[in-house]
Amino acid sequence: MKELINKLKEVKDLQGLIDLITGSEVIRYLFIGVCTTLVNMAVFAFLCEIVHLEANTANVISIICAIAFAYAANKIVVFRTHCDSLGEMVLEAGKFVGGRLVTMGIEIGGFYLVYNILHQHEMVAKISTQFLVIVGNYFISKFLVFRKK
Repeated sequence: MKELINKLKEVKDLQGLIDLITGSEVIRYLFIGVCTTLVNMAVFAFLCEIVHLEANTANVISIICAIAFAYAANKIVVFRTHCDSLGEMVLEAGKFVGGRLVTMGIEIGGFYLVYNILHQHEMVAKISTQFLVIVGNYFISKFLVFRKK
């Protein structure tokens, strides 16, 4: 973490930031993880605040949107994998979705616990589950889905 902070201090302009982000798989993953979380949170907030959808339903929909974004972003930006055939890509996407379903279960269960049982605000419940989800997703993606050939 100290190394990351030192590298961030050295960034002088936008190109330096881009070089820093693209240089390390972990940093790329964290960046895309933040973007994925923002997609998840923005869709959730939109559905709750604008559409007035029930919070648990909005949570499920926001996770599905985030999973779709995350597959493309992780494949292209983070792990930079290539599939030789459509079948290979379908298998990879299936493993990705399967892994995300596992962490979706963790997120839904955690959200339900914090929101419905502990009676915390919906955004507190949403934010409090994100750390476990991000860490779990990294390990699933790195070691099960986007393994180098």
